[in-house]
Amino acid sequence: MKYDGRLAGTAALVTCGGGGIGGGIGGATATALAAAGAAVTVVARRADRPGAVAGAITAAGGRALAVTCDVTDPEQAGYAVARAIGAFGRLDTVVNNAGRTLVAGFMSTPVDAWDRTIDLNLRGLLHTSRAALPHLRVAASSGPRRVADLVNVAPVTARTATPRGEATALTAYGVVGLTEALRQELAGSHVRVCVVGPGTVDVGGPARGPAGAGAAAVTPLPGCGPVRPEDVADAIAYVVTRRRDVTLGEIAVRPTARVG
Repeated sequence: MKYDGRLAGTAALVTCGGGGIGGGIGGATATALAAAGAAVTVVARRADRPGAVAGAITAAGGRALAVTCDVTDPEQAGYAVARAIGAFGRLDTVVNNAGRTLVAGFMSTPVDAWDRTIDLNLRGLLHTSRAALPHLRVAASSGPRRVADLVNVAPVTARTATPRGEATALTAYGVVGLTEALRQELAGSHVRVCVVGPGTVDVGGPARGPAGAGAAAVTPLPGCGPVRPEDVADAIAYVVTRRRDVTLGEIAVRPTARVG
């Protein structure tokens, strides 16, 4: 891990989803923020994922904490934020990355699958953001950078919906709308709010499209592959290291080969 110090003296919290080898986008983002100098709290429902990511950051000389919880429960989301504050004394950056992709025919999808998708993709983000926001306000007013960031990760189905991905598109559109509304609400506080939208991402297995469409969503071009988790993490790191007077409201991170 190459340290560059852009976020020295700050603390971040990153929620992780299903991920793959190396923790997927959440793991790559936690690593990127730690490399920029932030102390990082890594949050996931499965104990092995945040532990592995935090362990790798610590072994490389960074500061990291692993927290196992289910952010769809408001009390557990609050617990994760409290653990971050207890460990590092502050919170400057929150990345809401935990989410799931549901791919199934509209009429054949079990209702509980819709509920699980909505719970994680929307309610989890709401609970984590609400628990973290008071601390982000403090960081923006008194932190070393005098700015704080809330970054929401939502697939590009918020702009280009695909068949059999209706529930994923529903939640992605919701995240984009929430992000813009909250950006406007917090505009005077120097708490910046941004959405980063990944396209097809290689998480260590078969490439997953923005709605799980995989290769069907991509027009093959010679030498072109899916986005890597590190590419999305690099975009997030770029967002949160801008000078305090600049907000990047929305970024899409697509493979060159993707159409639409």
